[in-house]
Amino acid sequence: MGGRVQVHMPSTIRAREPFRLLFAGQSLSVVGDRMMAVAIAFAVLEIGDATDLGIVLAASGIPFALFAIAGGVLSDRVGRRRTMIASDVIRALCQATVAALLLTGTAEVWMLVVASAVYGAGSAIFMPALMGLIPQTVPPDRLQEANALLGFTRSVANVAGPAIAGVVIALGEPGDVIAVDALTFAVSAACLIALRPKPVPAGAGHEDDEDFLARLRTGWREVRARPWLKVGLGAMASYHVFVLPAVFVLGPALAERELDGASSWATIVACWGIGTAVGNLVAFRVSIRRPVMVAALALVGASAQGVILGSGLGTAGIAALELVAGVASSLFFTLWDTSIQEQVPPHAISRVSSYDFSVSLGLMPLGMAVAGPIAATAGLHATLVGLGVLGMLAALAWLAVPDVRRVRRAAPAPPEPPADAMPVADQPVPPEPGIVGANGARFERSASVDER
Repeated sequence: MGGRVQVHMPSTIRAREPFRLLFAGQSLSVVGDRMMAVAIAFAVLEIGDATDLGIVLAASGIPFALFAIAGGVLSDRVGRRRTMIASDVIRALCQATVAALLLTGTAEVWMLVVASAVYGAGSAIFMPALMGLIPQTVPPDRLQEANALLGFTRSVANVAGPAIAGVVIALGEPGDVIAVDALTFAVSAACLIALRPKPVPAGAGHEDDEDFLARLRTGWREVRARPWLKVGLGAMASYHVFVLPAVFVLGPALAERELDGASSWATIVACWGIGTAVGNLVAFRVSIRRPVMVAALALVGASAQGVILGSGLGTAGIAALELVAGVASSLFFTLWDTSIQEQVPPHAISRVSSYDFSVSLGLMPLGMAVAGPIAATAGLHATLVGLGVLGMLAALAWLAVPDVRRVRRAAPAPPEPPADAMPVADQPVPPEPGIVGANGARFERSASVDER
């Protein structure tokens, strides 16, 4: 009994699609990032203590909050691809320097703090540019698919990155992992150099003549003009300030105090990671006509993580519910990113995204800093449930905005006829049976594109 299994490659990463280069570079780079997160912890602890580790990690978060908005303006002004190449080169050099310091035994904590700050600034200008570049590499009707593929890659990297880092550290030392991370940034930069995205349509008026502050105001006007986006930024901030700190800071403490410690927490985190992968697969396969409304509903589910952890259920019950929350979380982020890319004018996407990253990842360290002291005063379970409820209320307030339910995805445009198509009246008559007709040749013309 013979048969053949056919694997259909997503259209966005087929050989002729420019997104394939972006996808390849980002897939490798995000694995390197997840590896680095493990390695830097062990590297700092070898030469310092837990306080030093906190300082090093905070050193990357503060520049991110400061430079994210500037990065959005910069990328919309000089070009998203150029901004991302510069960011990758800076981070590759930064990580190569850190690897050399660690491998030669000359690293000191203050050096790692400086390198972490440079790394954070590079990431801050990269992320808004990435959001703006994705629509330049895929057709409009494939945006959700592209974002889901990138999200799925991050879900896989959350598991594969730490596992690979553990093997490398066991065979060598943390500096080897940092060196691998530097190499992934170099490969990502090479992919971006080879990438030829579609040009960005020019903005209204004389935007090219505007200064930094004027461009910043233009981006904020785009946010204010869309109630779903303005209120959504508040809900996004609440998720990162209330919910995620409850998970990252108080979740391990709960596992250590009331469950089976690290093994319970590993099970919970693994189930959440599986859920995010499932959610991205759903987003990849299902076309959603009201993406903002579904994103708001998904954020309600994702924000329930604090309540789930504080529910008093055992490891199995928490892990099962965290899997569902992981599905909701990845659906939210994929649909949120896609909605910004579809609803905001192309020339302003990076600037609008910069506000997104500033109020989410930029404010997240604030929640990390206060979650522990609040739990010490109010109690662990009460704090987990309270922070989760605050996040859910913010998501419900977003869902209540009428504009959220009005936004719909545009129907896909009909395919354009081939450039060499002739009117029906001018088409040649097919030869009669038995008469041999001339063979026609089919030529494919690749459009010449460049980046604004």
